Amino acid sequence: MTSLYVSLKTPPFQPNDIRRRQRESAAAAFGINGRWRAPTVCMSLRVEAPENATKSDGVVLKSKEVMETDARVIVGTYARSPVVLESGKGCKLYDVEGKEYLDMSSGIAVNALGHGDEDWLKAVVDQAGTLTHVSNLYYSIPQVELAKRLVDSSFADRVFFSNSGTEANEAAIKFARKFQRHSNPDSKEPATEFISFTNCFHGRTMGALALTSKEHYRTPFQPVMPGVTFAEYGNIQATKDLIKPGKTAAVFVEPIQGEGGIYSATKEFLQFLRQACDDAGALLIFDEIQCGLGRTGYLWAHEAYGVFPDIMTLAKPLAGGLPIGAVLLTERVASAMAYGDHGSTFAGSPLVCKAALAVLNKISNPNFLNSVSKKGLYLKDILEQKLGKNSHVKEIRGSGLIVGIELDVSATPLVDACRDSGLLILTAGKGNVVRLVPPLIITEQELDRAVEIMCQTLPALDVNVSS
Repeated sequence: MTSLYVSLKTPPFQPNDIRRRQRESAAAAFGINGRWRAPTVCMSLRVEAPENATKSDGVVLKSKEVMETDARVIVGTYARSPVVLESGKGCKLYDVEGKEYLDMSSGIAVNALGHGDEDWLKAVVDQAGTLTHVSNLYYSIPQVELAKRLVDSSFADRVFFSNSGTEANEAAIKFARKFQRHSNPDSKEPATEFISFTNCFHGRTMGALALTSKEHYRTPFQPVMPGVTFAEYGNIQATKDLIKPGKTAAVFVEPIQGEGGIYSATKEFLQFLRQACDDAGALLIFDEIQCGLGRTGYLWAHEAYGVFPDIMTLAKPLAGGLPIGAVLLTERVASAMAYGDHGSTFAGSPLVCKAALAVLNKISNPNFLNSVSKKGLYLKDILEQKLGKNSHVKEIRGSGLIVGIELDVSATPLVDACRDSGLLILTAGKGNVVRLVPPLIITEQELDRAVEIMCQTLPALDVNVSS
């Protein structure tokens, strides 16, 4: 037997040569007269994988092949960046070719503890080896422990678990309608309508989608849930006449809008909503899926305002990258719910709840939250110094480590240029806002590096304008 060693790091010949040699071997095997000749040579081929390549069923895949396969087998709902990420540690990510990226996106504000946090990893591995899933037909210790921690650290009395943010908002919709029916048993038509706001985002399932203001998200799937009215975010006068007794079941609002462009509510606006809901018998629901759980330097974003909701929805960072959602609610609202009113097969599994406990243990620490506040101020300061005077920068805003840079042009060329230079950032708003939501563990040195790369790539915006 003849053995041939091939390294994909340094291929000895091109693919065309392989095909030509295969044809020559086949021709030799049949002979000139077409009669079969027994082979006299057997070749053994050993292939060595290149470093930092992804393996799928023993086949070495690099970025191009992964993206081509994705295009064939994944439903085309994502306009992905042309990067195939393979591993991460701390605030760094690495693609299959080994290129390093500084992560200022955190998987869209999910990886609060960065990548590969040791305590989180230990919690997941230990629980995976003990018990992963039992459904909600039975009690499980991690779920009860997590619910107790969330109750003890918030306004809430009870918790309902889901698997995502949009599911949490769907549950909040049901809870609000059931509360109105329960509170008004003699009413033939209890309040069923909702108020939401411009630039808001609450999810993509049919109820949460109806609460989301962007028309291009809703239009392909009309009719969505009826009974939603959109008011101007922050405009007290425009909202005042919309919250009606016997009509409005609840008001959904983000204390800080993430997807909408990093807009913060004022204290006066949230205070008004609290009073208006109380006067109308409506519930006030805070969506803190992106801005909650330490992102602003407070455990809950609404703490900065001193205004408290009846219901709060959570998700993104809670389990450090594993799928989870949660609805926190007062006893007054929870008492309206009965067995069978809502449920989920996977929600609150032991594995995910154990991961969430590891996250909550860290981010609820006052010293940790104080560090987020300090780093947020530092980030905004260096952004003002280095980018603030650029002609395309209209405003730098945000709180803690949720920061937006509003531009007078599309942010996409800058996002692309930063990615090519090893920095991952996001867009928001109408595509003209750079969204920075790094892991909460990021260092000032890493923030310096991120801003340095953004400064270096700012000319991409001028190229975009000229073209």
